[in-house]
Amino acid sequence: MTDTPGWPDADRIRADVRPPVFPAVDFPITSYGATSADAGPGIAAAVEACNASGGGRVVVPPGSWHTGAIRLRSSVELHVSEGATLLFSTDPADYLPVVETRYEGLEVLNHSPMIYADGCTDIAITGTGTLDGQGSWDSWWQWFHECDEEFKVLREQSFFGVPLADRIAGRRLRSSFVQPFNCTNVLIEGVTVVRSPFWQIHPVLCRNVTIRDVVIDSQGPNNDGIDLESCRSVVVSGCVIDAGDDCIALKSGREADGLRVDVPTEDVLIEDCELRVKYGAITLGSDLTGGIRNVYVRNCRIGGPYFALYIKTNSVRGGFVENVYLRDVTVTNVLKEVVQCNFHRGEGDTGPLTPRVRNVELRDVKVEQARNALLLRGYRRSRIEDFRLVDCDFTVAQPSTVQHTALSFDGVTVNGHPVKDVHQIR
Repeated sequence: MTDTPGWPDADRIRADVRPPVFPAVDFPITSYGATSADAGPGIAAAVEACNASGGGRVVVPPGSWHTGAIRLRSSVELHVSEGATLLFSTDPADYLPVVETRYEGLEVLNHSPMIYADGCTDIAITGTGTLDGQGSWDSWWQWFHECDEEFKVLREQSFFGVPLADRIAGRRLRSSFVQPFNCTNVLIEGVTVVRSPFWQIHPVLCRNVTIRDVVIDSQGPNNDGIDLESCRSVVVSGCVIDAGDDCIALKSGREADGLRVDVPTEDVLIEDCELRVKYGAITLGSDLTGGIRNVYVRNCRIGGPYFALYIKTNSVRGGFVENVYLRDVTVTNVLKEVVQCNFHRGEGDTGPLTPRVRNVELRDVKVEQARNALLLRGYRRSRIEDFRLVDCDFTVAQPSTVQHTALSFDGVTVNGHPVKDVHQIR
């Protein structure tokens, strides 16, 4: 790859992010009492034994294994063998006691994620087996329609600075499927994730994360595929994602909590992925109050969602987005804009925080079908700065919208015609 401004940093991230390595010692869950009907206690015992001995693999053999929450420990690799399926309970009581987590960018004590780790070093989920959350409208997904009042209370607690110990969720805030929380050296590789209750793979406050060759197929409400929240040094590669919401979303906390914790998501490389339905293929926000910087996307194929790149913020969420690069991306079809960055979305310009977006580049992006190329709407007081299109080809049905944006282009065609003036994009 020839050097272009910003791109050498992508190779630095690729070189710096290294998956953890584990001792070559196996801890089969059947040796610790796991049965198909009730594998949870055996898995927990195997994890504890593995951690106590200095690390290794906790092995889930072929077959279907029913379990509740799984809590990983340092130096533990959970290996889900080919032909193995972990079937997670739909009984909320199996995810107690509550743990420290985040719900849509806000800190809360909530039901445990189905697979959870807190403050660990060197953890992994590997294998070619399946993680099945058994989400449906008869279980977790119905909470989507029942959580509004509880979430309103949580937002008020965040605004007034209520301590975490007093923010205990009630009955209807869904937890993420897989969540390493405040962990270092994380690997998630090879597994298939289906029927998630909520966000599917959701690292929070993690460093040195590798997610590769994962298949995600869950169409429930708000079933984001991969959410990276307040994380640093992440490589996502070779994943295939069909999600009920955004495919890969980068976040950094929300509103008062985002300002207080103030940890951005930064140094992220996404490559060789296939991103399908539903909303944004690559989404930054909307919980980005802590900021997002240094994001590289290359050699990906996008088809089916509303947007290829979706930057979501406003003056309620605030935050910054800077140094975002897409290169060698094929978009077969998107239902709306190829790129939307609209400061007026959601609550609009009704808050005290002014968002900032700068230095975004699309290079060698080919779009076979889209409604529009761009919807870029900054504020008069805060323009979208230095947004560049280089050697891109768009086939679209309608003109773009560009307001309060410093847009430049070089070697761009729209519907087969070279673009020589910004009005030809509009």
